[in-house]
Amino acid sequence: MNIVCIGSGNVATHLAIAFKAMGAEIVQVWSHDSRNAEILAALTKAKPFHRWEDLDQSADCYVIAVKDDVIASVASHLKDVRGIVVHTSGATAMDVLAGTGTGYGVLYPLQTFSRTKSLDLTSVPFCIEGNNEGTLEKIAAIAQLLSSHVSVVSTDQRKILHLAAVFACNFSNHLYELSSKLLEEHQLKFDLLKPLIMETAEKIRYAKPFEVQTGPAVRNDQQTINNHLDLLKDSPELQQIYQTLSNSIKKTHLL
Repeated sequence: MNIVCIGSGNVATHLAIAFKAMGAEIVQVWSHDSRNAEILAALTKAKPFHRWEDLDQSADCYVIAVKDDVIASVASHLKDVRGIVVHTSGATAMDVLAGTGTGYGVLYPLQTFSRTKSLDLTSVPFCIEGNNEGTLEKIAAIAQLLSSHVSVVSTDQRKILHLAAVFACNFSNHLYELSSKLLEEHQLKFDLLKPLIMETAEKIRYAKPFEVQTGPAVRNDQQTINNHLDLLKDSPELQQIYQTLSNSIKKTHLL
């Protein structure tokens, strides 16, 4: 299988390297930054390109892994390609690719990616969609090169899934950062929290989040909550976040 990788960021890098490892040929890598295209192309033994007139139009698949707000712009250059076109976004409708290639769809890996950290994609859920049954079968075959966890998910379902992922991953990681800064301000190390974080994450492997909620809010321990809010009196933004999350926990567990 011949693949053109459009993008050179975290998702593009992981996918291109994984496809290469599974025997696919990455024929070209495009990026708006020509140097980034050169770096990923070197890793996958592909040809970098920056000008759309240099696009190889005979590949089997064109994987768009760019920022959501430029997917449509990129797709406009893929009207005449002879392969299928997929994007990897969780929040973008499939039909943004309408009119591209011989078919189009979505290849969405539900995972957080960092370019500097290796990742085994075989256990990553891939959510796929296609504009017709034939295209969907091709996308499924492509996804199965990378993972054994492949599910057909509609655009509407995928948007909700992506939203839930933001709550579960992006927001929780931001709370880790807020916790880290709070500790640093008081000469404490974030490492002290890591066993707690790991144990909390481990619990949801065998129980529902609702069942393992702990803390002062779920106990309706208002005295402790007030003490915490007082400790945050010089940080009104943190106070607001603390109060909002505490209220949400109470509403969920105490009504």
